[in-house]
Amino acid sequence: MLQEAIDFEKYEQLQDDACAQRIIEAKKALGRRAVILAHHYQRADVYRHADLTGDSLKLSFLAAQTDADFLVFCGVHFMAEVADMLSSSRQIAILPDMAAGCSMADMASLSNVERAWRELAEVLDPDEVITPVTYINSSADLKAFCGEHGGIVCTSSNAGKVLQWSFKQRKKVLFFPDQHLGLWSGHQLGISLEDMPVWNFDEPMGGLTREQIKNAKILLWKGHCSVHQMFQPQHIIRFRNQYPNGVVISHPECSYEVCKASDYVGSTEYIIKTIAAAESGTHWLVGTELNLVSRITEEFKAQGKIIQFMSPMVCMCSTMARIDPQHLAWTLENLVNGNVVNQIKVPETEAGLARIALDRMLKIS
Repeated sequence: MLQEAIDFEKYEQLQDDACAQRIIEAKKALGRRAVILAHHYQRADVYRHADLTGDSLKLSFLAAQTDADFLVFCGVHFMAEVADMLSSSRQIAILPDMAAGCSMADMASLSNVERAWRELAEVLDPDEVITPVTYINSSADLKAFCGEHGGIVCTSSNAGKVLQWSFKQRKKVLFFPDQHLGLWSGHQLGISLEDMPVWNFDEPMGGLTREQIKNAKILLWKGHCSVHQMFQPQHIIRFRNQYPNGVVISHPECSYEVCKASDYVGSTEYIIKTIAAAESGTHWLVGTELNLVSRITEEFKAQGKIIQFMSPMVCMCSTMARIDPQHLAWTLENLVNGNVVNQIKVPETEAGLARIALDRMLKIS
């Protein structure tokens, strides 16, 4: 019988150990009806309860392949949106805490992108000349914008392929919301830094001259991941001075200077697989979120691999950390009682356009 929804206030003061036990019991009661998804950057006390782990797109695919009714996404808002769009109509995507957003994704709003498109139209015809490319780390309405305007979605692992596809469609690219992923991916294709100016959405015409717009190959949106901007070239220099045989691996959301100074650059999955395949006794400096680095440090310790976090400061995804044991327990126990809380549902028209952009990516990947 359907019971009244439980208020979160009753969970706020619960100790983590008590929450952990209640999560285990709720999972047992729900059985195959619910699946818990946890991103690589998720905090350890939540990650331990996950049924499926990985990066955002991988998790959405895995979730859609299950027969679960409820997809409980321990990540951030845009990830739950993708899960909703890629899953069947009977499956329900849930975000345990609606405050779990992404600061990078928030740096590119639909209104600002539409305004940029209108301003670009004063210099050229964007629908004829520019392919809009949005990083998977963006809201559903931006994916829909790309779907509507002949654009595409990319991930940190396929951004290079996506850019190559984009240039076959049109001469230029507008890349949002992460300027650093766009810059590194363009650099890998041999595009000069001068041909990849940054579009500052706070300034008229992005702060660029008409000539800069006409000459640009990639217009980089002024957005970034605050976590990955904590890593600096001097961290790598210090490491190399101490450990001349050490190896540096970074995520492409890091600055160009950090990526340039690294031995390897790639997505979270790439980082894990590269270190996993390395010889025992190797010493790694890793430039990505702390929870992931801490996890693989323990995982590969038995193989004699030393893994070191790049920054001397703590760099965790604070918005993703909003998904805590208390919110997860609250979400699951409400499901046990027959109540769905914090459902993420993308409007169908928007989802349809967004899926066009996602499908374009999947075809070339």
